[in-house]
Amino acid sequence: MKRHILVLDTTLRDGEQVPGAKLNVQQKVEFAQQLKRLQVDMIEAGFPASSQGDFQAVQEIARSVGDAVSITALARAVKSDIDAVYESIKIAQDPFIHIVLGTSNIHVDKKFNRSKEAVLQMGVDAVKYAKSLLPRVQYSTEDASRSEFEYLWQTIEAVVKAGATIINVPDTVGYAIPEEFGDLIRRINERLKNLNEDVILSVHCHNDLGLATANTLAAIKNGADKVECTINGLGERAGNTSLEEVVMGLKVRENSYHCSTKIKTTELMRTSRLLTYLTGLDVQVNKAITGENAFAHSSGIHQDGLLKDKQVYEILSPEEVGAESMELILTARSGRHAFRNAVEKIGFETSDSADFEALFEKFLALADAKKEVYDHDVYYLVANHRTHEAASGHLYELISFQVVTNDLYPTATVKMNKGTEVFKGSAVGDGPIDALYSVIKSLVGLDVQLKDYKINSLSRGKEAIGRVNIRIEHHGKTYAGRAMDTDIIKASAMAFLNGINAALLDTANECPNPLKR
Repeated sequence: MKRHILVLDTTLRDGEQVPGAKLNVQQKVEFAQQLKRLQVDMIEAGFPASSQGDFQAVQEIARSVGDAVSITALARAVKSDIDAVYESIKIAQDPFIHIVLGTSNIHVDKKFNRSKEAVLQMGVDAVKYAKSLLPRVQYSTEDASRSEFEYLWQTIEAVVKAGATIINVPDTVGYAIPEEFGDLIRRINERLKNLNEDVILSVHCHNDLGLATANTLAAIKNGADKVECTINGLGERAGNTSLEEVVMGLKVRENSYHCSTKIKTTELMRTSRLLTYLTGLDVQVNKAITGENAFAHSSGIHQDGLLKDKQVYEILSPEEVGAESMELILTARSGRHAFRNAVEKIGFETSDSADFEALFEKFLALADAKKEVYDHDVYYLVANHRTHEAASGHLYELISFQVVTNDLYPTATVKMNKGTEVFKGSAVGDGPIDALYSVIKSLVGLDVQLKDYKINSLSRGKEAIGRVNIRIEHHGKTYAGRAMDTDIIKASAMAFLNGINAALLDTANECPNPLKR
């Protein structure tokens, strides 16, 4: 009989800890709505105790998709963290609290500087308190793969008796190997089923040695009922288990694992692309399942075999994961139906008819200017439209600019606004971008340092859209800014302003004692 494997997506918590991957509330909700279409069982929406902004984002996700997806958020084993999780997710239909506490000697001795008994009691007390708020509580034994087994089991046994309904076993630093991790899960599973057969056994693997997917599949083979993953394998350091790889591994090798998920696999590519667009972090071209070359064949021998029978070199079809063999090209003559299909294909909502009509008018204007409109153009159009619609009076917005470049005095003049205030100024620099960024810095009055600047083309044709990614540093913290436009100088200015706006939002939302993430 096939087992059903629960899939928790932690892209919006663990995945967002990647430098440069931080999303705003609107982007998080947009991505959560796509995860709902993907049919994940659970979403870990964030770390609400870390900042007011993260708390609001988790709350908004619970409100927007919590009717169909179980929502959780992360808490340390302290009352204030647990309260923050509860308050942010309680409006969801099926919420649960996720508590994490280390069990390895290095965590107990170096991180907590307490005895093993004291740390274990912290976990028990945290579970009992969380259980008084919600019926479902997940407990993660952080760094489980480097823990002494008997202490690890002692902790699991104690927190289950205290009320934990899900036990999550993380390979926090990607140290485990498949045979070893599979055996660990087998031993825990045997004892756990004897202790309380209703408790769900879960795993959360990191990819430091490139073994996250292999370790996760080994855990499933040995009794794990739930997996924690991220789209595109995004996550701390080398990343997490890739959701698409685990799901398709179970599907393609069903005869070996005898397990299934309820993931709608035809939404995998759309979800991957949306995350790429939102974060600006590209997927490597040879990435399994969602890389651009995942279904590309250049070898003559391969091509010959494919023409005879696709199964010669393809173990799954592109259509199974939502990949398409051809891209639909839009023009000014394309109607609303074709445009709506293109917008939905990259993961955006179109249910608001008034908003869609405004977007369609902008599409017609772009199509007239660009003649042929591609998928990346559609993303640029929607992203700019949604950002403009959600613009706050507390954020800076570019009105107009002029750049004069030469080998003597490259000069930039900028006009921008912040709510009703209008700012104008000029500056010289070493080049056009340096001059542009110098005048923007002088107008906003913030001491920001440019750490990274990257520009690339997103679409085809001479009117191709350029995407600019920048990273700036302010008060020791790094913020990402992204923007797209057919004018790369304009995109550069907007990306810089978006980075500054991210710093302003973070400062406004910061708690008195913010946590390092």
